[in-house]
Amino acid sequence: MDEISLLNRVRADVPERTPDDVIRGRAALLRAIETPPSAAPERRPRQRWIWVGSAVAATCALTGVFVFGGALGAPGGADPAAAAVLGSAATAARGVVDPVVGPGQYLEIRTDAVYAATGTTEADAEVARQQRDGNLEDGDFTSFLESDVQALWVPADRSGDWVEVRCARTPVQTFGPRSETFAAEMGIVVGDSRMVFPGGKTEYGAPITMFDADTATDLPRDPRQLLERIYEENGSAGPSRDGEALVWLADRLRSGTVPAELRSVFYETAALIPGVTITEEQATLNGRTGTAIGRDEGANGFRQDIIIDPETGAFIGERQVLLRPGADMPAGTATGSTSVTTTVVDAAPEGTSLCAG
Repeated sequence: MDEISLLNRVRADVPERTPDDVIRGRAALLRAIETPPSAAPERRPRQRWIWVGSAVAATCALTGVFVFGGALGAPGGADPAAAAVLGSAATAARGVVDPVVGPGQYLEIRTDAVYAATGTTEADAEVARQQRDGNLEDGDFTSFLESDVQALWVPADRSGDWVEVRCARTPVQTFGPRSETFAAEMGIVVGDSRMVFPGGKTEYGAPITMFDADTATDLPRDPRQLLERIYEENGSAGPSRDGEALVWLADRLRSGTVPAELRSVFYETAALIPGVTITEEQATLNGRTGTAIGRDEGANGFRQDIIIDPETGAFIGERQVLLRPGADMPAGTATGSTSVTTTVVDAAPEGTSLCAG
């Protein structure tokens, strides 16, 4: 019995829903949840999952592909080559002067991301409904990659109007006919949008948080102390404490607002994480090239990478790479990638021209 049928037993005024209604409604609800009106720049969604059919069965069906677990970190630090690249980037970052936002100007934080959407086509959901009482299997799932472009303009006077533009998510890569069908069925849920947040607060009164010098004053500047703080904050989250430590750093670096001094400390901290290696000497993300530093998490089938320029200390972006095939995506697919650029501009846009090109 599905959840809506259970609700019917409690509320007699709830109209009867067909299995198709249940499947389509759940998919629409979950997609809407994945598109909040506003979120902090450093807390963007890492991957979008669209469950069509039985959510419990779907989760269980994927355990053969995405399994969480694993041992704690080992002694030592990053591989020597990776440590050298991170050390060079840290040294370069210490010499960088952070942009100064003058009166009347804005800090523009632009994020160009690509995320995977995973679920089932209507045809496969129908087969599962007819033959397996709605229970989904590994082979029922497919995926496509879609763009997620957005930008935030923060005024020099933080009490002024903050402006955010979000572009409609559109498919950028499919993985065969079934993937193409799934992408077409999903369509565009939300179009381009522009929102204004007076004083940096959403319409619900919640502040838009930024990870910058003001919010990071309590973080240790000693890399070893910071790594211990990260371990403590993360607790038992993630497939391993070392893997989750790199994710912690990547999540904050991709905010685009980490000051150069702290970015240097982050690189030095990454060099202390066991298992960190160079995963690609020349990695290009959104037209910018750097060195990819990452850590394989064999237990869950993913690798977290950060991409940096060792000569300038610039953070180019981060990505999550699939290590073995799943949901029609081949091994090596970046199921999520984020590139961030931060600049000072004289004005915030009046419309959604960001989404035009």
